[in-house]
Amino acid sequence: MQFQVCLQLQPGCCKKEQSLTADINSTEDKVKVFLGKQQYDSIAAAGARMEKLVDVKLNEIKEQPAPDVKEAPAFKDASINYFRFIKSMYTGYKEFGNAPTPEAREQQMTRLRQIVDQKTGAIHDMQVAQKKFADANGFKLDGN
Repeated sequence: MQFQVCLQLQPGCCKKEQSLTADINSTEDKVKVFLGKQQYDSIAAAGARMEKLVDVKLNEIKEQPAPDVKEAPAFKDASINYFRFIKSMYTGYKEFGNAPTPEAREQQMTRLRQIVDQKTGAIHDMQVAQKKFADANGFKLDGN
């Protein structure tokens, strides 16, 4: 029973992230092309589209109650924070693309680089919470 509850929360987050993978990869490829062509409005549109897609998944996680098992609330919080991080990247793209001047774009690019620099930490925090959740509830993660 406890294992089923763990599967209910833990893979749900992974499935939500995996469901975005194709969109993320496509958007990243398109943004590189748009940047090379200085098509800033297209970068903004791509960022806004992804921001909305990620927000849907983020809201699904927020609305799903954490199961009553060890470390579930902490894992849910880590999942929310991770999806907030992903969303912030696309908000950064949108704001970069919508910047009205080259100077404003440079400021947004600096902010975007700061967000990207936080990627390793965001992934680490999610993995730590995931491991604690798995260990506390007696199951192994893939690759462990």
